[in-house]
Amino acid sequence: MKTATDFGVGQELALVERRIREAIRSEEPLITEIADYVIGSGGKRIRPTVTLLAFKAVGGKETDRAIDMAAALELIHSATLIHDDINDGGTYRRGRPAAFRKFGMHEALVTGDFLFARAFEIGGKFEDHIVDMTARVAAALAEGEIRQKRYAGDVNITREEYLNIITRKTAMPISAGAQAGAILGGARGEQIDVLGRYGLNLGIAFQIVDDILDVVGDGVVLGKQPGMDIKESNVTLLAIHALNNGSAIDRSELIRIIRKRKKDWGEVQTAIRMIREAGAVEKAREDALEYGEKAAAALDPFPDVEPRRHLRNLIEFVLSRTA
Repeated sequence: MKTATDFGVGQELALVERRIREAIRSEEPLITEIADYVIGSGGKRIRPTVTLLAFKAVGGKETDRAIDMAAALELIHSATLIHDDINDGGTYRRGRPAAFRKFGMHEALVTGDFLFARAFEIGGKFEDHIVDMTARVAAALAEGEIRQKRYAGDVNITREEYLNIITRKTAMPISAGAQAGAILGGARGEQIDVLGRYGLNLGIAFQIVDDILDVVGDGVVLGKQPGMDIKESNVTLLAIHALNNGSAIDRSELIRIIRKRKKDWGEVQTAIRMIREAGAVEKAREDALEYGEKAAAALDPFPDVEPRRHLRNLIEFVLSRTA
């Protein structure tokens, strides 16, 4: 499977990584160590890839500011991963113990705050409308986390509310990166909006695939045990499909497991089996494909240049990934 570095921005991504490494240096060695641990666990770097490709798609040439923007957004993302793991009680992240498990709750929380501060130290140097957009994204991430917790175990959650949550937590940051890249590349008006729509729909597709992998993925490849959404009572689109369309399953048993606060892994596996038997995986794949097609359609106004082709290829990467 491809990685994000296969989309024509490998050199620029290396510079983003270097900028991130510079930003996480602290006078307190433990903060640097924890930040390096989180950043060093890898990841697909979808957000900086989208930012850089949007910059190139509108004809941007001087990449320094786009690299800074991509680094700032990835720092925000890394900070939210630390906080999400703490909120969810996550044990592993990308095959390694979650930061708070390895270093302690207090130390991880402080490092998350440090990463946010470093992100805004970089991002605060941009034009006001880019700073405002970045601040809205950070606020939306927090709001999405609260909404997700509010609906934990709620088997009556609607598809619309699910989309609201993943839009805030996943799609808006990718969309903001696309818009910021376009702005820094010299775009105006429609091009910025178009790339924002591309990023939004790509982000929704990305999260739906993520939720699918939590049901059908390989734990070794994922770097975490599948079924964590069920374990944490997060009602994803797959559970929504199973509950509303799964005539072949024991709906009351699935409801019982989702609502139960403390589940054993046997119950989690039972819920996974029922979700699969309900045909929810296939329905969710259709949903992801729909948003992938919307992302592709958003690119229609652009000429058939190499960055546009890479943006389209990135959609295929997101839809076909196994980790």
